[in-house]
Amino acid sequence: MTEFAVWAPDRNRVSVVIGADRIALDPAPGGWWRTELPDHGHGTDYAFVVDDDPTPLPDPRSAWQPAGVHGRSRVHEHDTFWWTDDSWTGRTLAGAVLYECHIGTFTDGGTFDTAISRLDHLVSLGVDLIEVLPVNAVDGPVNWGYDGVGWYAVTENYGGPEAFKRFVDACHARGLGVILDVVYNHLGPSGAYLDRFGPYFAGSNIWGPSLNLDGPGSDEVRRFVIDNALMWLRDFHLDGLRIDAVHALRDTRAQHVLEQLAIEVTALEAHVGRPLSLIAESDLNDPRMITAREGGGYGLDAQWADDVHHCLHAVLTGEGQGYYGDFAESGLDGLAHVLTRGFLHEGTWSSFRGRSHGAPIDTARIPGSRLVTYLQNHDQIGNRATGDRLTHTLSPGLLACGAALLFTSGFTPMLFMGEEWGARTPWQFFSRFPDPGLQQAVRDGRRREFADHGWSDADEVPDPNAESTFVDSTLDWSEPEQEPHATLLRMHRELIALRRAWPELSDPWLDSIGVDVHAQARTLVVNRGAMRVVVNLGPEPVTLSLGATITRILLASEPTRSEDDSFTVPAEAFAICRIAV
Repeated sequence: MTEFAVWAPDRNRVSVVIGADRIALDPAPGGWWRTELPDHGHGTDYAFVVDDDPTPLPDPRSAWQPAGVHGRSRVHEHDTFWWTDDSWTGRTLAGAVLYECHIGTFTDGGTFDTAISRLDHLVSLGVDLIEVLPVNAVDGPVNWGYDGVGWYAVTENYGGPEAFKRFVDACHARGLGVILDVVYNHLGPSGAYLDRFGPYFAGSNIWGPSLNLDGPGSDEVRRFVIDNALMWLRDFHLDGLRIDAVHALRDTRAQHVLEQLAIEVTALEAHVGRPLSLIAESDLNDPRMITAREGGGYGLDAQWADDVHHCLHAVLTGEGQGYYGDFAESGLDGLAHVLTRGFLHEGTWSSFRGRSHGAPIDTARIPGSRLVTYLQNHDQIGNRATGDRLTHTLSPGLLACGAALLFTSGFTPMLFMGEEWGARTPWQFFSRFPDPGLQQAVRDGRRREFADHGWSDADEVPDPNAESTFVDSTLDWSEPEQEPHATLLRMHRELIALRRAWPELSDPWLDSIGVDVHAQARTLVVNRGAMRVVVNLGPEPVTLSLGATITRILLASEPTRSEDDSFTVPAEAFAICRIAV
């Protein structure tokens, strides 16, 4: 028997349509409608019809949409997949290296199956967890994934639900965990039929309709979110979720939906016997996100730390437009601050926002591993006008310096796909909705957004709907064998290996880190126990005294000279050494 069920409060009739047959569902408590039918299991196509509306609608909790977000749903029974990862014990965030990946542009094939062919590259790089951009059902053949409307279904663009399971299974076989980016703050502009069933929506934000998390009928809407998260972790064997833009979740309840989610994921974690991580993308600089529930926080495992990125980006590139203004003004001192504090704005003035922003992290109680940090990610590349990477701006030497600061920090570092070899392919914003009017709206909206943020090159924004915008954003896997890409790739492998070999470099306690800055010479010396990370961002060689005898040089991006306690580092280069203590 197969159960067909849907939540549709305040509706008078609900039917399930299978083939040409229309079968009435029975009302059930809580606004649900249900029926059980024989001989309609895995692979059966179906849709729901509500009241007098003749339009067949896809199941809001459909796990399979082979005909697209407007078509009929298909029954997907999760236990039909043969998993081989019984011995998988999971990966914790502390001590891990993350790798952000968009399946559609990771390989020329753009599918889960073709992505499997590149997993060994990630293993040799030293990656622990792959963070996959959203894979849920979306209207159109290409998309970043943030316009999804079928939250429970895996897009057919990448191969559908079975292919995603093959990908996760293949990752686990290689010792790689998988984190999925999920979007609960809005739905995409095409195919969002939830409001036909019940009070799912509560207004909208700049991206689309937002969910009713705290109004009448919101109990089941919250369950819709939390059950979705549990499904990915349980039925797809994922190791964690990255929750997009949680600052856009409007929830005035005494218990925030994020805390409720953390509680239920902890229970599932105990059941499956391996770590399950929740990572927030938050613009709030609010330490409660990553404070344990015992300490009055939400109990999430980590959050993205944009302040670290912004400081690194401003120091390395010299950019100070838009939201980079405060970070550029703070300079190397600001970078030293975030390397030891996590946030630059911790109750201080934010000129971009025109108000005070954030609160300080208690670094004696909250480890830096709860902050995921990066030099680049999909937002910070794709939301630039032309989708240009740091490779288009910085020398190989400065790219190596940035990597050294990232991988010797007390945070959880993350790479964006191709960054490890300095990929020169851009990563631009792309989508391709079938509706021409929606295409034009997206085109105009992107240009307005860049202009509002003060980007001078807003007129250069590539057409998100053009085939070339998507194709140009696909990684070129011939680059890692060429110079200077091969050298930069080798440097990333060595940095990750060094981080893993020396406990001082993965120590997450920020209050044990010291940073010495020489602004005029553009140098930083990061003190990590007996380790010293010496970074020269300037155009000339610099000789520094470390105040103790140098016993060993572990890694250097360029040939360096040391004598007793002094160190000479070439321009745009770094060196990592040990000193006598």
